[in-house]
Amino acid sequence: MIYLDHNATTPVAPQVLEAMKPYWGDQYGNPSSAYALGRSARQALEEARAQVAELLDCRPSEIVFTSGGTESNNMVIKGVAHSMTDKGRHIITTAIEHPAVTNPCLFLLYQGHDVTFLPVDSTGQVDPAAVKAAIRPTTVLISVMHANNETGTIQPISEISALARDYGVLFHTDAAQSVGKIPARVSDLRVDFLSVAGHKMYAPKGVGALYLRNGLRIEPFMHGAGQELGRRAGTENVLFAVALGMASALARDRMSADAERIHRLRDRLHTLLAQDIPGLVLNGHPGGRLPNTLNVSLPGVDGAALLDAVPEICASTGAACHDRSVQLSHVLTAMQVPEEIGRSAIRLTLGRGNTEVEIDETAKMIITAYNVLK
Repeated sequence: MIYLDHNATTPVAPQVLEAMKPYWGDQYGNPSSAYALGRSARQALEEARAQVAELLDCRPSEIVFTSGGTESNNMVIKGVAHSMTDKGRHIITTAIEHPAVTNPCLFLLYQGHDVTFLPVDSTGQVDPAAVKAAIRPTTVLISVMHANNETGTIQPISEISALARDYGVLFHTDAAQSVGKIPARVSDLRVDFLSVAGHKMYAPKGVGALYLRNGLRIEPFMHGAGQELGRRAGTENVLFAVALGMASALARDRMSADAERIHRLRDRLHTLLAQDIPGLVLNGHPGGRLPNTLNVSLPGVDGAALLDAVPEICASTGAACHDRSVQLSHVLTAMQVPEEIGRSAIRLTLGRGNTEVEIDETAKMIITAYNVLK
């Protein structure tokens, strides 16, 4: 098996598994308890919070642990909408967002809010000028993803956040795909909210975080007791928080070296495929995209059929959460990719464990399958 679907999920890093071990057994305390076992759990929780905060370059008090990127996105979008109805009911987002942003926005649309879905260009980028033009006096939130899960295209977040500040509008970015792959420091991005998904950065599924800028209060998504400073009710999952903390520490220490090596392997794969597949099409920004992401179309061949012909390769035709869909990817549709090109697309996303030998073998298998299907 050659695993090339790291934008769908990543394996749990060995160091993360090791950090979790004590919390499977003896260290089972409730972090809200006052006795020693609880205080030990609280200390582990706060150390993990500090590790996530260090990766994002923010204060630990600005990190809220969640069950993942989907909850973080819902918490912001619905929380802001419900907290700011006195100011307005207008939200701005893009046509290429993950369903964890699009569907909460559609839910609010059906509840009487107004949502603008901005278009993108052929590389998958939104124009900050279009964001500016869409802002109204009633706009309460702008939500634009940091990097796209299908094409890897990186959005001009800093430019958009400057506009949001100028107009007094809150700004959220879904950074599920970018955190751990490229710098996602809130001190640079200047966002009010940022969503993190643990399983995209070598932590387990079921844990994430939300950066929530100090001074902001939104309606909690989960109501109950006062955990997470009253921002997210429910007894904290110390086991998974520790996992996300260790994954964040690993990302901070090795992000630059990982990105350089993976970028080189990705470009090698692209070159090998382009040499033997006439008319190979790159979907996404040629330079401004995640270092691990290669989304290409093989004209004349169905992408799903090609992947079925190479079962040794774990990859995707689009976003894994709706893979093998008979509908053309909404991301490629928004980029105005012709249907026949979109249906021939495959997404190959590399990770820490991939090797040059695997990349060369992948290219050979894909080229062979392409020639047979063609």
